Amino acid sequence: MRDQIPRFLLDKPLSSGVETRRSGLSSPFFLDKAVSNLANFIRTGYIQGETASRNGLFQRLDARIKVLFLIFFVVIISLKQNLQSELAISAFLFVLVLSSRIDLVTFYRKVFFLGLLFGILVPLPSSLNIFSKGDLLFPLLHLPRSYDPWIYHIPETVGVTKEGLYSVLMLASRVVNSLTTAFLLLHTTAFSEVARALKVLKVPDTMLMVISLTYKYLFIFLRTVEDMHLARKSRLMGTEKKSETRKWVAGRMALMFTKTQLKCEEIFRAMQGRGFSGTMRVYGFRRLNGLDWLAGGGLFFIGILFLWL
Repeated sequence: MRDQIPRFLLDKPLSSGVETRRSGLSSPFFLDKAVSNLANFIRTGYIQGETASRNGLFQRLDARIKVLFLIFFVVIISLKQNLQSELAISAFLFVLVLSSRIDLVTFYRKVFFLGLLFGILVPLPSSLNIFSKGDLLFPLLHLPRSYDPWIYHIPETVGVTKEGLYSVLMLASRVVNSLTTAFLLLHTTAFSEVARALKVLKVPDTMLMVISLTYKYLFIFLRTVEDMHLARKSRLMGTEKKSETRKWVAGRMALMFTKTQLKCEEIFRAMQGRGFSGTMRVYGFRRLNGLDWLAGGGLFFIGILFLWL
């Protein structure tokens, strides 16, 4: 019976990444991880409507109030010049997230990941005394002498300054607070309601069309990528050469670019065939109730207090 089983089914797969690298083969682990992250993004986007339907504070507010809240608080966050005010805003936003019954772990995991990436890792070199003059806090490198290449001055001791570190922390707090405000809107409001609110606030129709079509096609694009990877994975036995994996990834990128162009042209022709005139119309907006006016006034008052801090 053993002789009737194909040999490739009897071979043991490579157990370690070291053996895979030494043999010149490529493990599909990184593709699986990437596609899995894309799938999680798709699921998160589609369950946004379920999150917005919960009986939380922000879910019960009108979308126009929440869009104005986003714009107002992002401006306030950008204007503040001290870390204490940013921490106070962070605490207030945490209370809003908590009162909206949002999963705190999932919510702040996204916020802190993007905040770490764009608020700390990207501007971290600016904290060095090469770019930020001030009191040296953490010496990192000792050179034989100072250098003056072009317009820069590299001191004999290179390290992190107190002023530079404070600037990085300020930028990180602003990024985290801005992301928290934006995600609070997205997790408590359906995208269609956001687009309708932007239309009422006189955002140009062209911009709304680009945002709406991009949002809709993004899920189609990610789903197509996931299906292509699963189809390839079902036909792949074991591992393959790294060069073959790179060729497949490059080929799928070119294919998706071509499919995207064709899909855009098809959608535009279909819209023209149905009488598209270049304008967007919204209907059925409810009147603001007492809770909307009370919450809007309270958020405006608290924002003014943060400006005075």
